[in-house]
Amino acid sequence: MIEARKYLSDKGIHFSQQRIAIMDYLLKNRTHPTADEIFWALSPSMPTLSRTTVYNTLRLFLESGAIQVIKIDEKNVRFDADTSMHGHFLCDKCGAIHDVPLSEGADPIVLDNPHLCDFEVNSIHIYYHGTCPQCLKNHINNI
Repeated sequence: MIEARKYLSDKGIHFSQQRIAIMDYLLKNRTHPTADEIFWALSPSMPTLSRTTVYNTLRLFLESGAIQVIKIDEKNVRFDADTSMHGHFLCDKCGAIHDVPLSEGADPIVLDNPHLCDFEVNSIHIYYHGTCPQCLKNHINNI
């Protein structure tokens, strides 16, 4: 796993204790957390950490290309340190968000769409909704 300090350095982001802790949390917890979840996870060990610092740091990371924002559900904005091209699956039962790797060479959305010829595409988000394997398994076991 990549170390937070190196990851920030590679993105040209200056270090601070809070920035390192937030990036470390994102790299180690691939749960696609909200800003509040990050705050509540880190605040016990960092009493001086504020919500404002978390939000400002996430904005800096986003602007630097170190993270991506996920708006897979209408209630929460979530964050992902994996900025590679991949999709996300939201389980409607348990609420977990899973990364969905894209097959090599497969293009889930045609980028040479003639309807986009006059547009500059900066990002594509692929969101799936349904039931995850664990919830399906639990449902079958409860029948």
